[in-house]
Amino acid sequence: MSISKGVALVTGASRGIGRAIALRLARDGYSLALNDIPSNLHGLDSLKSEIENIKYNGHDLKAMSVTADMREEEQVKEMIEKTVKDLGAVDVMVANAGIHQSMQMVDTSSEDFDKTLAVNIRGVFLCYKYAAIQMIAQHQRRGGAPGGNIIGAASVTSKQAWPGASAYSTSKWAVRGLTQASALELAPYGIRVNAYAPGLIETKMVEDYAIDQKVDYNEFVAERSQGIPLKRLGKPDDIADLVSFLVSDKASYITGQSVSINGGTFFD
Repeated sequence: MSISKGVALVTGASRGIGRAIALRLARDGYSLALNDIPSNLHGLDSLKSEIENIKYNGHDLKAMSVTADMREEEQVKEMIEKTVKDLGAVDVMVANAGIHQSMQMVDTSSEDFDKTLAVNIRGVFLCYKYAAIQMIAQHQRRGGAPGGNIIGAASVTSKQAWPGASAYSTSKWAVRGLTQASALELAPYGIRVNAYAPGLIETKMVEDYAIDQKVDYNEFVAERSQGIPLKRLGKPDDIADLVSFLVSDKASYITGQSVSINGGTFFD
């Protein structure tokens, strides 16, 4: 028997921030639909097994793996449908999947630019759209009860652009706009929409960024930490804690926000 707080779907869940968010929401009592691209299925299945060993109020939680490419509308739609079929609902949608290509604007090809926007904003838009359609239906079936929570992945570069990240910054600024507009449109259904805007986090993406900059990762972390008031990079669990709060009743009056979480690197 599985008794959970609801169903959460997390994209890009096989590693890093997505993995930490999925584990935290499971510990909060949610059943999980875990998404990534097919090449990361092994990581999803490992995470699925870990979540299924978590107890909530003495009961087992359900988890499922569902691969999909966020750039493909039909795949995103099917991801939502499969989650509902297997787990019964979508109460929390975390559109976490994203990519980063480090290059100067003048060196960025149209193909590079389009690829970044296709994953980082088109993919987020599709997740928001199809999660919202499902949540509106649930809101109506539940007699007007609050419809759910949608969370997107923005970035510190969505508020203060960085050199070497023109396409990435553009995509993340767009996430903020989408989040604000969606929050206004979905408020009548009791659906809250927010985003997290992290600074540098200890993830594979940041490791790859250091490689692109041709510096040793440990040296990169030490150097960048000195420019952060809290003197460290963030950890995936820092973001997971924020998401846990944003989808909770304690954040019931927060919507349309892109919450900075960057150790003091940038102030809104």
